[in-house]
Amino acid sequence: MLDYLGKAQRTHRCGELSAADAGATVTLMGWVNRRRDHGNLIFLDLRDRSGIAQIVLDKEASPAAHAKAEAVRPEYVVAVTGKVRRRSPESVNPHMATGEIEIAASEMLVLNDAKTPPFSPAEDSITNEELRLKYRYLDLRRPEMQHNFLLRHKVALAIREYLSSQGFLEIETPFLTRSTPEGARDYLVPSRVHSGHFYALPQSPQIFKQILMISGFDRYFQIVRCFRDEDLRADRQPEFTQIDLEMAFPQQDMVFAVAEGFLKAAFAAAGVELSTPFVRMTYDEAMRSYGIDKPDMRLPGLVDLSAVVSPELRDTLKIARELPVLGFRIPSVGAMSGTQRRVVTDEIRVTLGEGLDFLDVNRLKTKPEFVPLHEAIMRAIGDVGADDLVVVVTPKLGATAPESDKQYWVHRRAGSLRLELAKKYAAQHKAFDKKGTAEDYKFLWVTDFPMYEWNAETHRWDAAHHPFTSPHEDDLKAGRLTSDPGAVRALAYDVVLNGTELGSGSIRIHRQDVQAEIFRSLGMTDEEAKARFGFFLEALEYGTPPHGGIALGLDRIVMLLAGATSLREVIAFPKTAKAIDLMVDAPTEVSEAQLKELQIHRRK
Repeated sequence: MLDYLGKAQRTHRCGELSAADAGATVTLMGWVNRRRDHGNLIFLDLRDRSGIAQIVLDKEASPAAHAKAEAVRPEYVVAVTGKVRRRSPESVNPHMATGEIEIAASEMLVLNDAKTPPFSPAEDSITNEELRLKYRYLDLRRPEMQHNFLLRHKVALAIREYLSSQGFLEIETPFLTRSTPEGARDYLVPSRVHSGHFYALPQSPQIFKQILMISGFDRYFQIVRCFRDEDLRADRQPEFTQIDLEMAFPQQDMVFAVAEGFLKAAFAAAGVELSTPFVRMTYDEAMRSYGIDKPDMRLPGLVDLSAVVSPELRDTLKIARELPVLGFRIPSVGAMSGTQRRVVTDEIRVTLGEGLDFLDVNRLKTKPEFVPLHEAIMRAIGDVGADDLVVVVTPKLGATAPESDKQYWVHRRAGSLRLELAKKYAAQHKAFDKKGTAEDYKFLWVTDFPMYEWNAETHRWDAAHHPFTSPHEDDLKAGRLTSDPGAVRALAYDVVLNGTELGSGSIRIHRQDVQAEIFRSLGMTDEEAKARFGFFLEALEYGTPPHGGIALGLDRIVMLLAGATSLREVIAFPKTAKAIDLMVDAPTEVSEAQLKELQIHRRK
């Protein structure tokens, strides 16, 4: 028979007790983590989210409680009252936070039983992720998961407190709104009252936070749920949480200072002290130095070797004269046999793809005529150790740039190869291993992104960001919106951590005439702009202040701080890669009555 809770009250959590509590009478409540039956003595490890305490039930001292303990099994819910006592020196468990003490039980209530679970929350890891997601309520009992969500709470609380201290107001924006193009597919919600009309779940609060600036709330923030119907991966979910903020009358530096401030507070809550200000580089600098707009700076970047390889040498080595030659090094790879080096060379050539080749610098030094080139390359790359892998990427004769990326295509391919090799040799160079210091976290700001990107399919310029991003004032005044769209820089910026984009932001367009000009530059007629954004364009006509902001992914921040490899480790009830919630079995079909009420016909 199960017991009722009655008037019993918990006095402590399981993980809170220590040797200082010896002699105290306590009441603990939680789940049976493990049970060990030694006849007259039964030991229970009792677990709650604070930790584990060992309970001792002695048949002679407390026969009724001992009898109940004979029946309990893992994951039963129990309440135990007893006296805290020190363990004998030989029985101290140094691997438990409460390992110096145990509770000699005098009473026990069995509050609920439990089926044998498909896996035990006491296990250190469960490899079957689908099983974990189906029985998520069991998975979340595991200490690792409890730690992740305590961390998430601390991080979110630190961010709220910091932004509040800086004069930001937390204001909620709607979940049911209109569909506006923001880059990903919307989740649509049919309206019962307005047949044939749909709400959209917001991909971000972008327009609303700009309207809040028009409304006079000069500093807004929100830790908000966002929704995007897009293909999923380890760091992407259909619903995610965003730290969203907007400021009136800002300069970029002001936005950077606020974001750095709340990130510093968030990381301090996790025990990490960050140094600010963060490194800054323009988009062009990032592409030239790393071949990617979200650089991982834990390893050396790209080096332009074009000046080192003379036109005559290019002809001899069959390297295109007009394209860049790029090099980089992966440190501490170690000695390779001839066979290993040939395998790596083949892998490099496959990764580089059409139009590019790999120049084997080790072979250069075996031929006297190329020894000076080898030495010049080593000097240019710099700090090359004996165990380093040096890679030189060369464009082949006749290589042509893809239409969509004429400027940095060689840099992109070399940068991608750099990352692949960095992952391949991570165990050797250890640059990605956590050392427990701020050096584990390489932050930077990437600024001055291109305003437009060329669409090779439609043969037109598309907005590289959302269409409310302001271009640089100099580019506006010079008329580049129409004369040279590819040269227009956006007042847009990303904050990047260890090669992961944590968030993006921009200074917004606050003038209606500039916003209309941007829409026209994207091939949108005044009528189309009004149909899509009429309410917003009208709002811009009523005294809109200059404003700007940023949005960072809370899930990604917590994932990185927790040392997790997937957002699913820090989101309580996540979806699978196919956007399915295995626990509640969603999405699912709905009844004909519901469809009829919405005037939606099921496809046959």
